[in-house]
Formats: sequence, C-alpha cells, structure tokens
Amino acid sequence: MSTMPADRCKIPAAFWRVIERLGYPPAAILRQARLPATLHLNEQAVVTTEQYFALWNAVEQLANDPAPGIRLVLGADTAAYPPASLAAFYARDYRDGLMRLARFKRLCTPEQLHIAEAKQGVVVTSAWFHATRPEPAIATDVTFASLVELGRRGTGQPVYPRKVDLIRPDPGDGVHADYFRCAIRFGAPRNALVLDPTDLDRPFPGHNPELLAILTPALAAALQELQTHSSVGAQVKMVLKRSLASGRPELADVARDLGMSERTLQRRITEEQTTFRELLVEARRELGRQLLADPSTDIDEVACLLGYQDASSFYRAFRDWEGVTPGEWRERKGLPGAASKSPPIWTH
Repeated sequence: MSTMPADRCKIPAAFWRVIERLGYPPAAILRQARLPATLHLNEQAVVTTEQYFALWNAVEQLANDPAPGIRLVLGADTAAYPPASLAAFYARDYRDGLMRLARFKRLCTPEQLHIAEAKQGVVVTSAWFHATRPEPAIATDVTFASLVELGRRGTGQPVYPRKVDLIRPDPGDGVHADYFRCAIRFGAPRNALVLDPTDLDRPFPGHNPELLAILTPALAAALQELQTHSSVGAQVKMVLKRSLASGRPELADVARDLGMSERTLQRRITEEQTTFRELLVEARRELGRQLLADPSTDIDEVACLLGYQDASSFYRAFRDWEGVTPGEWRERKGLPGAASKSPPIWTH
C-alpha cells in the first residue's frame, strides 16, 4: 500500500531574507519555536507541519505588528519566490495563475488549496494533510495575502476580494480591511478568501509561455513523483474534509474532484483494503478533532461543519469514536469552551 504524502515543509531562503529585512532576528524566532539554531543557514532545510506551525507562531509572538503575515508578503520579492510559486506570475491570466499555484503548492508543503466556484464568488480554502491543530492565523494571512498579491502584481491593477472569512476574533485594528479592501468577517466557521470571478479573467502582461514551457514539465514531474507516494485514501479524506459542510459527499462527487472515474476510485479504495464509508468516518473523526482543538469554535458549529443535520447525531458519533462527549474531550485536553449552546438530547 502506498503512503501518505511526507510530512515535509520546505523553508526557502527568501523567507529568512524577508524576516531579517523586516527586523525579525532568525535566531530569536528559531529559539522561540524550539527549532535548531542554524536552521536558517541550511537552504535545503525541511521541517514537519508541527514545526512549521511553531515557526509561524514564533514570528507572530515576537513581531511588534498587528498583522505580520501581510507585512511579510508585501516585503517579499517576487523574483525570489521558489519555482512552484514563481511560475504562477508568468501565467496567462489571474485564473491561470491561481490554478498553477494551487496545483504546485504541495511541492513546498503538504497543504492543499481548494478553489471552487460558488454563488458568492470564487472561494479559496486551505487544508493540511498532517495538521493536528488549527493553522496559525499568521500563516492564513500569508496564504490569502499571497493570492491577492498574485492578482495585483500579475495584472498590475488593483484587485480586491469580495470577502475574507477568518476564524480568529476581531483584533479591532482594521489592518485586514485596509489591506484587502473588502468586508472581513471575523469569528467565521472557517478561513476563506472569496474572489470576484471577473478579476480572474484579467490578463497578466508579463505572461511568458516560453518560460512556462520550461518550468511546467519539471514541476509536473516533481508533483507526479510526490503523488505516487500518496495513498488514494488520504486523497479521498482530504476531499471529504473540505466538502462535509455542504452535505454528505457521494463517491461520484469525490471521484470527479480527483479527476478519475467512479469505478477507478472504487477499485483503488478496495485495493487499499478499506471502504468509502470507512474513509468518510475517518475524515469526520479527524476533522472533528481538529475543529474541537480550537476552543473558539462552538460544538454545535463543529457538528454543522462535519455535515451532521443536528448536534445530537454528532454527539453520538463522537462518543462512539472517543468514548466521551465533545465537551469532555475538550476538558481532558485542557481546552476552554467545553459546553455547547445547549446540551444534546441523547436518543437511542
């Protein structure tokens, strides 16, 4: 059986250059994150998702800035981006650039960008294969600001999202509204960037098909090698986790998202000695634990995000998984906010 994508996050040298230029000493950040003191000197350095999150948390804790992630993106030199990101700036238009960035992002981190057309616009969300806790707020800012900067720098025109949803509470400083120039909804159930579809059709004056003809095959080959080591079960669960809130996804929906036929997906799931139903349960359990680890998320809200029609169904399922209620699980983890808005009614 193949294995899940390796838990390896690359830290490009450009990251440390921006960090130093903005006045954040790498040694102090690494010490705060409890990472090797010379990590920034190794251009081939890789860390786990847990260490990667710790690094971002350290930057946030040491920075005397209400939104250091946005400042980091603004201070980054496009030419110094790694090839997986640089290729997006030579795309045909904003839409093409976003798709290239989403496609090749996993070459840098075990993360998946999901871009979907919806009534409110083009919704961009992010999911991590190996995360055991919520993504740091600064990392979310870096991702969303990078996508907006792709549009602004690529088109050479002002690009403003329609809306930004952020899980964190409102810091009250107005920095995000000033940068994104759109409505910011704090305390949202998920982090999401909503773009205007008309902006995605804006051309990139710097479009370079000759350079893309060189970069794309090399990036595609590297991605193919990475995907051969990814189990289909892991890919299915990733699709399920981002689709649960909109209802219970069917096998056909997941197959379409993964770019294969329903019969092929069913065969590959069987080859890994599991079932679609088992993967759905695992996805709900893993995502449930991840959401509950954030004490700001109400338990009833977690039930909704997992696709349950009522909180009681979620409570029963969670007790089957963990042997305790969601609130008791939070208490054992030392997390606040153990109670939901109203106690569930247990039925049998």
